[in-house]
Amino acid sequence: MVRSSDGAPVQSIGVDARLRAKVVALGERLPALWADPTTRREHRKALLRCLIEKVVMRRTARDQAEVRIVWRGGATTELTVKMPVNALSALPRHAEMEQRVCELAAAGHYDDEIARMLTAEGHRSPWRGTEVLASTVRGIRIRHGVKVRQRTRWPAVSGCLTVTQLARRLQLPQKWIYTQLRRGALRTVAEPSGRYLFPDTEPAMQAIRELREHRMQRVDLTGGSV
Repeated sequence: MVRSSDGAPVQSIGVDARLRAKVVALGERLPALWADPTTRREHRKALLRCLIEKVVMRRTARDQAEVRIVWRGGATTELTVKMPVNALSALPRHAEMEQRVCELAAAGHYDDEIARMLTAEGHRSPWRGTEVLASTVRGIRIRHGVKVRQRTRWPAVSGCLTVTQLARRLQLPQKWIYTQLRRGALRTVAEPSGRYLFPDTEPAMQAIRELREHRMQRVDLTGGSV
């Protein structure tokens, strides 16, 4: 017999075995559904709303916060997350990162190579949680007057278009594409080198056309699809 907090008996409600099996099977499929590139961003948000009761965040430093996730059912998850900041100087290890950039650039490494090295060492760009962008490295290097040899071109990536190729394909101004990327209205893969790559698929091209025609407010291509 199940009893309430005041000792009164409470009628228990059984769950049909077939329904229980369906719920368990759905739970096992959740990771695959989440990782599926065809799952839209709004669908992922709706899924989270079904699973999460509330999220409590407490900022412990300018660039860091403690987060407590309360799941439906009572389970909790606690983690520490890196917060975006508006300046390089707001990062606690910014002086160390600037020194490393100068050292590696003087040794002849390219900006994108330095960005990958610094990311592996635990550094990050102000607006990124876990990585250093080549543009951050370039800004530091130029400010300190360190010059490096520049690559003449990036290697092509099969199935992807660069900003220049996308602009040519859809007959769009490159400035408009960069503006949408900066505003967050258009999201896609950004390499450590700073190059943006767009999936060369018809659904992706159609979504960008609709964004240009104001029939869509946002296009997220980070999963390789629309």
